[in-house]
Amino acid sequence: MPASAKPTTPAQYLAALSEPRRSELKALDAAIRKAVPKLKPYLAYNGSMIGYGAYHYKYASGREGDCPIIAISSRAQYISLYVLGHRNGQSLADSAKAKLGKVSVGKACIRFKHLTDLDLPVALGLMRESSVLLTNGSTDFAL
Repeated sequence: MPASAKPTTPAQYLAALSEPRRSELKALDAAIRKAVPKLKPYLAYNGSMIGYGAYHYKYASGREGDCPIIAISSRAQYISLYVLGHRNGQSLADSAKAKLGKVSVGKACIRFKHLTDLDLPVALGLMRESSVLLTNGSTDFAL
């Protein structure tokens, strides 16, 4: 794919990354697909991330749209993992912050430099919970 061409599939998105980031995101992508196989992967937000599953939201203001239930993105300094959902009034990511490893957490976003910094089994558990919550009609989520 030419450098100027934007990826149109998750595979192209991953292939366009430099190593070692490519290998890390490929491994994370494979783990997500195995953990939540019903959430189909696609490119989200103009190709800036890989989304898994879609959640339709509607605010009281009338604004509505679709967003990924789970998403991953390669940023300049870190990897971002987005996991929608709340438990007991707290975002799923925030609720597990102390168990996720060497990460920073902001609402639904979990940021880490390398995949080895993330406690993957804990993160996959959050993804499974998010998938159940948001595919069963929950309206309690975090953006």
